[in-house]
Amino acid sequence: METNILHTHKELVEKSKSGDRNSQYQLYELYVNAMYNVSMRMLGIKEDAEDIVQDSFITAFKNLQSFRYECTFGSWLKRIVINKSINHLKLKKIALAPLENHEYYICEDINEPIENMDIHKIRAAIKMLPHGYKQIINLYLIEGYDHVEISEILSISGSTSKSQYHRAKKKLIQIINTL
Repeated sequence: METNILHTHKELVEKSKSGDRNSQYQLYELYVNAMYNVSMRMLGIKEDAEDIVQDSFITAFKNLQSFRYECTFGSWLKRIVINKSINHLKLKKIALAPLENHEYYICEDINEPIENMDIHKIRAAIKMLPHGYKQIINLYLIEGYDHVEISEILSISGSTSKSQYHRAKKKLIQIINTL
């Protein structure tokens, strides 16, 4: 029996669309922890992440009629959480430093083998990154967005996304080496 991943939890989604509170609660229970983790990686503050997740679920349930199974419900919800997290950071005026008007050099020969490092060390180093770098690292490495998607999400150019990522990676390796 072949299943279509885009229709994961379709029955719950359809019942939720019709206003079934029990189905909405079941969807909430299925996704709340994952969405909290996404927001927490972006914001780094427990209370802010909790608020963003609650607000994201409210937004998702209010706009559920617009969900058309072009992606999974989880990825649709994740996009809402990421956008709300980024908007929250923008409200706090924690923005990416625009690099288009600056000279910068990217060293491509970083020979440090990250795969052999302790995951706790890497997580600690990510937390120590400046917020703009942390956003890029989270979106690119952890959430799996490409630079085109990141440029759309953050309203920056693709080249800024790429250069911020390379600078963030270099800074991350420097921090890891000092831990």
